[in-house]
Amino acid sequence: MIKLTCLVAFAGLSAIPLVAQAQSYPVRSITVVVPFPAGGPSDVVARIVTERMGRTLGQQMVIENVGGAGGTLGSARVAAARPDGYTLLAGSMGSHVAAPVLTPNVKYDSARDFEPVGLTANAPAVIVARKDFPAENLSEFVAYLKENGDKLKQAHGGIGASSHMACLLFNQALGIRPTSVAYRGTGPAMNDLVGGHVDFLCEQSVSVAEQIKAGTVKGYVVSANQRLATLPDIPSAKEGPAFSPLRAHLKKSSPSLPPRWTRRLMTPRSESGSPSWGDPFRPSRREHP
Repeated sequence: MIKLTCLVAFAGLSAIPLVAQAQSYPVRSITVVVPFPAGGPSDVVARIVTERMGRTLGQQMVIENVGGAGGTLGSARVAAARPDGYTLLAGSMGSHVAAPVLTPNVKYDSARDFEPVGLTANAPAVIVARKDFPAENLSEFVAYLKENGDKLKQAHGGIGASSHMACLLFNQALGIRPTSVAYRGTGPAMNDLVGGHVDFLCEQSVSVAEQIKAGTVKGYVVSANQRLATLPDIPSAKEGPAFSPLRAHLKKSSPSLPPRWTRRLMTPRSESGSPSWGDPFRPSRREHP
């Protein structure tokens, strides 16, 4: 199963004077860097989650989109930010697991430079194609890819991004080698798919459900063990090729963050009793089994 997993974290605090750490936290607005362009799943989830966090913390949460290089540019910006606890990162599996391995000279260490705060979302991905793609169902889609795979263009949100890793595993399962087209995020990739400039994309359900319903793209398979309630006509992975990439998003902080500050950021999670901030991600409403 492909999953979206969102965590929360910040930049380090080791350089903060003790007197500053003694102050109540937070005392001003908090910047949340999304290392992908606006409109993609990381951006959508971050905006939903930070709206709830801001209300609970009593401070404004300011979203800043810093896309590029599979999420590593925005992540590096947070890693290098002033270590005062007021810069968070809406990171991901792509930005913190895959891209640091696949992208040369990444300017941060995922384990050393950040400290996870909490899970925010979990959702499967969907394989979607341009609306005029010559396949009407999953069987025809698989057959067409096997016959014409090397002639097709597969979009993704950057080297190492979750949408990139998901399609790599999907392609491997089918034994195909389409042309890989990298974008600065899945938002721009989806725009080109809708425009018919690329052939298919592996993306989270939160980003593609409305386009599928509107008929601007075709959906063929969802990376879950069963069909989604929001997309009941799209077959599950059990009904098609077996592939199981992991999708993740994080907001991160350094290990030197005072534990009481981490607990403060986790307050919305504790109050809801769920592994996330806010009702949209309570277990009963998740889009996966």
